[in-house]
Parts: sequence; structure tokens; C-alpha cells
Amino acid sequence: MEWLTDPSAWAALATLTLLEIVLGVDNIIFISVLVGRLPQQQRQKARLIGLGLAMGTRILLLLSLAWVMGLTAPWFSIGDFAVTGRDSILILGGLFLIWKSTHEIHNSLEGEEDGHSAPKSAAFAATLVQIALIDIVFSLDSVITAVGLADHVQVMITAIVLSVLVMMVFAKAIGDFVDRHPTIKMLALSFLILVGFTLTGEGFGLHIPKGYVYFAMAFSLGVEFLNLRARKNKAQAIQLRKRQPGEGA
Repeated sequence: MEWLTDPSAWAALATLTLLEIVLGVDNIIFISVLVGRLPQQQRQKARLIGLGLAMGTRILLLLSLAWVMGLTAPWFSIGDFAVTGRDSILILGGLFLIWKSTHEIHNSLEGEEDGHSAPKSAAFAATLVQIALIDIVFSLDSVITAVGLADHVQVMITAIVLSVLVMMVFAKAIGDFVDRHPTIKMLALSFLILVGFTLTGEGFGLHIPKGYVYFAMAFSLGVEFLNLRARKNKAQAIQLRKRQPGEGA
């Protein structure tokens, strides 16, 4: 426990916790979209279990560091391109994100519901399975980032736990906001497609700076928030005009 008196360890903890929260944004979005199809009374439970699975996955990967680092060893080659275990996970995870997001956009636009006749327990279990699968993909980057920034496993685990606790606090608010605004949901699904393409590209050896991706997300969100504000002001102005004739009568 000597790291408790090491200022550099505390600095690493603060930095790593912040980065873990940023890297977990796409995870929160994915979970929010998935649980949106569950009955209202099951959504918060699914969010908490999903984030708990994310925390458990990251800690297990961290404790299995030798196995994670072994994923960088080539499994097979396609021409001059050597495919590693990490590449395979990123490619499969990216393709899954693209497929799932496109499927959700289709259902939202066409007004179709998936598995409306399935039992609630089956839908809940299927949602948790999908969350668990994509958590593995999202956790790889998180664990690799942790290893690069901190020297103590205790610091890495503490940062992961703190970041997930923060995400648990805000997950419901984010999920409810996405549910209330269909345009935000479409934007969130578009973000997931972008993340899916990024993961697939990295799996094929294309380095895509995350800063560009996050800037695009932030810029799009900023524009959409301005649109939401403009629509709200317009609605208030219409309501005010409707009330004025009655007040003057």
C-alpha cells in the first residue's frame, strides 16, 4: 500500500479516472440504447447490471494482463497483414456495433419492435448478454490505457471502480434524456456506428486518432443542443401567442 503516499500515484489515479470516464461514454450510450427497449421498471436495473459487468470485465482483464498482452501476438496472416487476437476482437466488436446500431435505426424509422412477443425475462437476459459482449471490446482500450498510465495495479483498479461509479450515477439521466429526444437517440446511434467503424479500422491496422472521433461527437452534440434549444424557444413563443388573445378579451 505504499502507493497511498506516492503523489505521482495520486496524479495517475486522477488522470486515469477521468480518462476511464471519457472512454466509457460510448459504453453508456450503447447501454442506454439497448435498455430503451426494455419495460420502464427494468431499465435502471439493466443499466446498473450492465455497468457492473463493464467494471468486472475491466478488472478481470487487468488481472489477466499477461493474457491481454498475449493478444498482440499474431494468430495468422493474410498476405502481409498479421492478425492478432486483439485485432480479431476489435473487428468483430466493431462489426457488431455497426450491425446493432443500423438495426436500431431501421426499427426506429420503420416503427418496428424487436421480439415484442418474447417473454420479458428473455428480453432482459438477451440485453445483458449483448452488453456483456460489447463490454469486452470497450474494455480492451480501457485496460491498455490503464497499463500505459499507471504503475500500480491497485491504482488501475481504483480508477476503474471510481469511473464506473460515476457512470452509474449519471447513466439514468443520460438514458432518460436519450429516450425523451428521438433526434438525440439517432445521434447516439450514429456515434456508435462511427465507433464501430473506428474499432474495425483499428483491427485492420488503420490508426484513427480518438481525438478526431470525440471532437466530431462533441461538435454534433453541440449543434443538436442548439437545435433543441431553438425548438423549445419556438414552442414557448407559440404558446405565448395563443394565450395573448384570450388575455385581452
